[in-house]
Amino acid sequence: MVKRIAIAVLLILAAGFSLGAQQLTRFAVVDLSRVYTSFFRDSRAVREFEERSARVQAEIDRMTAEIQGLRSSQLDAKARGDEARSLRLEGQIYQQSEYLKEYYQTKTAELSDQRTKLSQSGAFLDQVYSEIRYIAESEGYSMVLNLKENTGILWYSPTVDITDKLIQNLLAKAGR
Repeated sequence: MVKRIAIAVLLILAAGFSLGAQQLTRFAVVDLSRVYTSFFRDSRAVREFEERSARVQAEIDRMTAEIQGLRSSQLDAKARGDEARSLRLEGQIYQQSEYLKEYYQTKTAELSDQRTKLSQSGAFLDQVYSEIRYIAESEGYSMVLNLKENTGILWYSPTVDITDKLIQNLLAKAGR
């Protein structure tokens, strides 16, 4: 009798362990860049970034037009045979062109850095990660991968892409 109970208990334990060992690990993927563009683009910080970007572009356009005006004046001076004026304008064109190149490189780097900081801002990421955690736990996902930054993903089924659900949840919580 004791032997039968021991064997029954062992069988029950073995069945329990085998059921636990067969638990599937579920993965999900999310496209954080799409979440950013869909949700975060309406924020004040992004609007300020876009305004700054537009101001930089306007300044670049202004400098380019000024250089083109100087080139036109230089061509006119050459056509009239005014070599002194032509040389002076050539020097100005060179100086302003070099300044424009420096300005463009500097401002492009600053804007790129600001864009990176925006997309990785603590408040935004905290909110996104909190919502990812909620979706993953409520739907039984063991792991959620960033689709764009993980080069190890060769294929995935669209059924594990939770990007749209994440965007909907974030928009609902933001009251939009």
